[in-house]
Amino acid sequence: MNVDIYTIVFFAIAVVIFVRLYRVLGTKTGAEKPPFVPDDHRDRVDDGSAGNDNVISLPRQVDAAPRREPADPATVDPLAVPGSSLAAALRTVVAADRNFEPTHFVTGAKAAYEMIVTAYAAGDRKTLKTLLSKEVMDSFGRGIDEREKKGEKVEFTFVGLDKADIVEAALVDGFARITVRFAAKVISLTRAADGTIVDGDAGRLSDLLDVWTFAREAASSDPNWRLVETRAVA
Repeated sequence: MNVDIYTIVFFAIAVVIFVRLYRVLGTKTGAEKPPFVPDDHRDRVDDGSAGNDNVISLPRQVDAAPRREPADPATVDPLAVPGSSLAAALRTVVAADRNFEPTHFVTGAKAAYEMIVTAYAAGDRKTLKTLLSKEVMDSFGRGIDEREKKGEKVEFTFVGLDKADIVEAALVDGFARITVRFAAKVISLTRAADGTIVDGDAGRLSDLLDVWTFAREAASSDPNWRLVETRAVA
């Protein structure tokens, strides 16, 4: 039987591409790209416990069934000083929320931060609505509306995260609340409608410092967390 060697090669390439696409598109990691919130729109909002339409997907440490037993409390140790109030609070959350694993949570929070500030800079309301609570979305939306009325455009590059540390944890009325302090570097500038630069510098790195709080119902089998509060760091 005559076999065209080129046919074999192209078939092999097609198989490799299919496998790679399946690995990327056929799985949900919960860390699909997030991140620039100007100082005047880093508003503090209520805990957002009402409503459940807008959620933020942190790592799905339980893509299958939820864990039957709480995570090992020792998973807290790499993220909080043993014996500290933060360590005690995290252990309380771990005991109440069987889907909470602190290290996985931080990984997802990093991805969420980048995605959200990047979407805000781009005026991407569609992406933001899938990631923010209604209260936070309203705040971000006002900032986007303001820019659009002025005809301003933001040119934004997320360079990287220097730090993402859990600084607070609590269990309040059945809701787990985890607060993370982010330190990131970005390049950002804002152009007026006529193209002139009104803020920022395309050749300079800027620091972003933010404290964000995520929350979810501890007893829920849904591993999604909502961004419910943002605070700027002076």
